[in-house]
Amino acid sequence: MTDATPITHRRVLKVAVPIVLSNATVPILGAVDTGVVGQMGLAAPIGAVGIGAVILSAIYWIFGFLRMGTTGLAAQAAGQGDQAEVAALFTRVLMIGLVVGAIVILIQIPLFAAAFLLAPASQEVETLARDYMAIRVWSAPAAIAIFGITGWLIAQERTRAVLVLQIWMNLVNIVLDLWFVLGLGWGVGGVALATFLAEWSGLALGLWLCRTAFGMPAWRDWARVFDRHRLIRMAQVNSDILIRSLLLQTVFVSFLFFGAGFGDVTLAANQVLMQFLQITSYALDGFAFAAEALVGQAMGARAAPRLRRAALLTSLWGLGASVLMALSFWVLGPALIDLMAKAPEVQIEGRAYLPWMIVVPILGVASFMLDGIFIGATRTADMRNMMAISAVIYFAACLLLMPAFGNHGLWAALLVSFVARGVTLGLRYPALERAAEAPTGNS
Repeated sequence: MTDATPITHRRVLKVAVPIVLSNATVPILGAVDTGVVGQMGLAAPIGAVGIGAVILSAIYWIFGFLRMGTTGLAAQAAGQGDQAEVAALFTRVLMIGLVVGAIVILIQIPLFAAAFLLAPASQEVETLARDYMAIRVWSAPAAIAIFGITGWLIAQERTRAVLVLQIWMNLVNIVLDLWFVLGLGWGVGGVALATFLAEWSGLALGLWLCRTAFGMPAWRDWARVFDRHRLIRMAQVNSDILIRSLLLQTVFVSFLFFGAGFGDVTLAANQVLMQFLQITSYALDGFAFAAEALVGQAMGARAAPRLRRAALLTSLWGLGASVLMALSFWVLGPALIDLMAKAPEVQIEGRAYLPWMIVVPILGVASFMLDGIFIGATRTADMRNMMAISAVIYFAACLLLMPAFGNHGLWAALLVSFVARGVTLGLRYPALERAAEAPTGNS
């Protein structure tokens, strides 16, 4: 994209809608994995696939910074018209993904041992889960490299390619699940092998979708690829995002732990309602990703008015989506709770806290959208610092509100953390525009 291309509502939707559709496919795969092993008629295989997938997803999630950091850096290079850097960056992130994945394979034994210390299971479930992970871990290089590929594609507004990649991997995984487990009777190992093959085939498709990078000589210009200044900049951006993400995860994990203190029924209700938050996140991701790409390009072009317009249009659509989410939860919330939880006491408890889920999308949208805006501008130090402030505010709110209001106080504290993140990032936004006006990068 060039700086002359207008930033319009249509352009925002062209980037956002494929991401929303792509996210909608994510829960389908988990349901099929569970469904096929459920046909074995035993509880242990279901638990093994579930816990194995959660552990590997948590490990891979640590490297999710590769997706976000790549989007901001690649979008800015594209905005500058520096196609050589766009190509060299692709090589960099691909190599990082493959190397990091290889390291995960090498340290899998202590890694999995630590995971089971934190999340103990029965001997039978743990044995099956280890078998599952021992197969799946060999696709770690592909799974982590795909983070970088996805970020690179989003930076260039090629979200249809991201949708194609997601659908392809899910389709391959589902077909092989059915064949290996139901057809060949390979059980838990069959589910793992299906995912292993799907992820490596996804990497192959991702490389084909990014073939334009290989059409530019700079993709193998090793002096540029390993340029010290660019590598340091990339490390700074990614480390900031990693710290920010770990802080955010600390908030969510502590929320579940604190909720457990109110009893099993409240814990179950909170877990059900957290799925509403997940739905909100998936819905807003498309517009946040659009902000990453369009703001990043504007920052690279040093065009503050375009940056402001990109931030405004993507945020307006994000706000619209959040209002739609709130209305949907208001109308459909009780039915969704009943669908996810069959225990009457959990249904009653879930309804008692449902009003928080109606409010969260509206008051939390600023934090979602500003995250996308700041990622695109690679103002990641601001993201890290504001997340730290928000985490402190969250824990302080928990201490103040939970003794008096119980689980309502816990939900209020979580909402306060979203608002705090939105407000603190909003206060830093003018500095972002000033950086866009500067003749050389201050981001």
